[in-house]
Amino acid sequence: MATLEQCRAAIEQFAARLAADDDPSRHELDRSFACQITDLHAGFHGRLTGGTIVGLQEGDDPKADVRLSLSGDDLLSLVEGRLHFGKAWASGRVHVHASFRDLLRLRKLL
Repeated sequence: MATLEQCRAAIEQFAARLAADDDPSRHELDRSFACQITDLHAGFHGRLTGGTIVGLQEGDDPKADVRLSLSGDDLLSLVEGRLHFGKAWASGRVHVHASFRDLLRLRKLL
């Protein structure tokens, strides 16, 4: 089972990957972001902006524009590339609450 520290590191790794991406569309995404880690009953929130995640802190933001809900192990697997986002979403392992447009952008980034 993934720890809270490993989950935070995975989200920071995801943010670094976003920042390194050359796709100009990543800069178009300016949304509040929350990631709920279901098995740890914890979460993180920040802002997806400028092609990265800024202001990442522990806790939940129930009003976030983009909300992910998944287990810690699935978060690690997604970020490490061992779990395909589309398959995880279709099977219910990852729940995403976002507009359809944001969902398409997020899928492209993951």
